[in-house]
Amino acid sequence: MSPEETAALFTRSDGQYLFARWRRPIVPVVFGVEDASLPVIKGAFEAVVALAGHRMAETDPDLGANLMLFFVRDWSELLAVPGLDRLVPELAQLVARLAAAGANQYRIFRFEADGAIRACFVLLRMDQALTDMPADTLALAQAVQTVLLWSDRAFDGTSPLVRINEHVILRPEIGVLIRAGYDPVLPAVAQDPSHALRLAARIGRSI
Repeated sequence: MSPEETAALFTRSDGQYLFARWRRPIVPVVFGVEDASLPVIKGAFEAVVALAGHRMAETDPDLGANLMLFFVRDWSELLAVPGLDRLVPELAQLVARLAAAGANQYRIFRFEADGAIRACFVLLRMDQALTDMPADTLALAQAVQTVLLWSDRAFDGTSPLVRINEHVILRPEIGVLIRAGYDPVLPAVAQDPSHALRLAARIGRSI
């Protein structure tokens, strides 16, 4: 992966380069799925967090859980979730926008004072496309897209996953990039595009 390709994954549609990773351990909680699906979802997040060399925990001292996944059949169901309007400001307006756009997923990040990821809320409307996706594939895709703050167009027209025979796995270059992003020598937050050069150098040494 070239420095230009690396930079593109963290360059937002307004042209700003913005990289951020988690500093605190990740504590996920899942709403709206059957109990049988929970180990699959948790396993996907554990795998990606382990790949990054980061940590998970049982509880967050400030938030309890800092990575919340909500699975719904219709966006309007979010309006009935107790307390969600306190976590997601202007929830009603957001629900209206998502419904009007026909969206099936949305991620909201919250940040520490210095810009590191503090929390993430993942909203998933289980339309036919997501319903047809195997649970482990859906969970892996969400884990990848929440472990770093990617560009809002990072995976437009492509996917961080690839199918090998009967299995769907993380694209190797994306896996190496996630690992590089959590190198303790690198900052948890970066807004200078030269940061992509440092990431690309680590990717080159790993592949």
